[in-house]
Amino acid sequence: MFLKVQLPWNVIIPADGLGAEGLMLQKAIVVRLLDDFACKKATKDLGYFIAVTTLESIGDGKVRQNTGDVPFPVVFSGITFKMFRGEILEGVVHKILKHGVFLRCGPVQNIYLSHLKMPDYHYVPGENAIFMNDKHSKIEKDVVVRFIVIGTKWLEAEREFQALVSLEGDYLGPVS
Repeated sequence: MFLKVQLPWNVIIPADGLGAEGLMLQKAIVVRLLDDFACKKATKDLGYFIAVTTLESIGDGKVRQNTGDVPFPVVFSGITFKMFRGEILEGVVHKILKHGVFLRCGPVQNIYLSHLKMPDYHYVPGENAIFMNDKHSKIEKDVVVRFIVIGTKWLEAEREFQALVSLEGDYLGPVS
């Protein structure tokens, strides 16, 4: 779920961002690191980037001949979010279809729960369609559902994950 990672990164400071004061340079490096980190979004191996926790070190920058920009090698610690097969998580239903529901869990927006993986639940059509079982337990929009991850897929073009989940298991389903 959440991973603590230590990453090397190259932060490029434009020539006009360089000042004589060391403290302002360090601030510029940190601000640029946070901007770059937010733009990266996710990687296949580490999952979604959530936060930078500590800046471990800033290396010496070397001026690029053509542009005057200075890349600084930095090492920092951060937190990432990645789903793993067999993991039990909770998500919020945001879309209901005849053949299943889509959930959101943290930064993951595309989690699919097929009607085939919801034992004892059946589709109830209507303006606000739901899935309901014989015990009157409902899966409807904005309901929190506990599920088990069957598999994940990395989409390189969108830089995001998709997941396939199930309710087959003990204590899985809508959370009251």
